[in-house]
Amino acid sequence: MAEQVGTIEALWRFPVKSMQGEQLDATEVSASGLAGDRAYALIDATTGKVVSAKNPRLWPNILNCHARFLKPPRIGEEPPPVLITLANGTSVTSDASDVDTVLSTFFARKVLLARTAPVDLTIDQYHPDVADLDPAGHRDMIVEARIGSAFFAEEGLPSPVSDSAFFDLFPLSVLTTSALDRLRVLAPASAIDERRFRMNIIVAATGSGFIENSWLDRRLTVGDVDIDVKLPDPRCVMTTLAQQDLPHDSTVLRTLVKHNRFDVGGGGLYPCAGMYAVIASPGTIRCGDRITIS
Repeated sequence: MAEQVGTIEALWRFPVKSMQGEQLDATEVSASGLAGDRAYALIDATTGKVVSAKNPRLWPNILNCHARFLKPPRIGEEPPPVLITLANGTSVTSDASDVDTVLSTFFARKVLLARTAPVDLTIDQYHPDVADLDPAGHRDMIVEARIGSAFFAEEGLPSPVSDSAFFDLFPLSVLTTSALDRLRVLAPASAIDERRFRMNIIVAATGSGFIENSWLDRRLTVGDVDIDVKLPDPRCVMTTLAQQDLPHDSTVLRTLVKHNRFDVGGGGLYPCAGMYAVIASPGTIRCGDRITIS
């Protein structure tokens, strides 16, 4: 029997990987996630790696850049152009002839705006100096990491995302307001805000605490859309970074290390907040929609 667990409070789409995104009232969803989510990414022309805020030493300003679609993207169609507003106020559209030049000038490093992920989708990820953050023991160091379909190929597992997609692991992410409220209790001096976690769906939950932890391997239903919850979402340095009016704050990550660690896919204990998921049946979801679990 289905049980109501809440309603959709917010929907977020991120047209360019690691840039600020746009909040939506409604969106189409499919096996590829929210229409237009992570449709574009920057590629470091020197290394061939995807530009990520997970390496804040090399890309300190990307999280303060903003991207929005010029018209709504549609499932099954090529995504429309995006307007990119850089942290210094400069704007450029993705279809402009000088887009790569404008972006490279801002980042002081040659980058290319891409629609298709490299075959060996790789980023550089900084692991902060936080005890028990990384099961492999990396602290205060940058580690090369495969993401998306390249990660699953390396692990010999079927990939939930296409070879051309820029997702880290899964095409959809879900977080509850009750988890955010719990973090505010555990870290009262920190600015706990949903923007730190870059989730697609924020659920106004009927319960309390990290209730999505109990959703693993279960099905959420939103109208005619079915969402299968697959994996706890391991958190990284991005939750600590300054963006817009949010200050840098390592306490956010340290609190998760202390209070909400999970064995993720048999790879060891990671601090987690929210869940990764896949869309089992496509459709349209809207803010205010009722969510049930079975």
